Amino acid sequence: MVFVDVREPSEVANSGSVDGAINVPRGLLEFQADPESLSHRAELSRGARIVLCCGSGARSALAAKTLQDMGVAIVAHVPGGFFGP
Repeated sequence: MVFVDVREPSEVANSGSVDGAINVPRGLLEFQADPESLSHRAELSRGARIVLCCGSGARSALAAKTLQDMGVAIVAHVPGGFFGP
């Protein structure tokens, strides 16, 4: 299972993240998830189990939908994010 924090690097630096999570800012997700992209990250391969997280759950929900649309079958997000109820 791969945990992906979709917040900006400055947000991660200020508040930390899940141990072992990789940081892929929401604005770069499509590029880093696309196996044809020069900036592709192997951790985001289509066979991986991916859990997305962010501060409130909004960006991670959008990111999950995007990855599903790109053909990533096993993807989820953390509703409410790090700082939600």
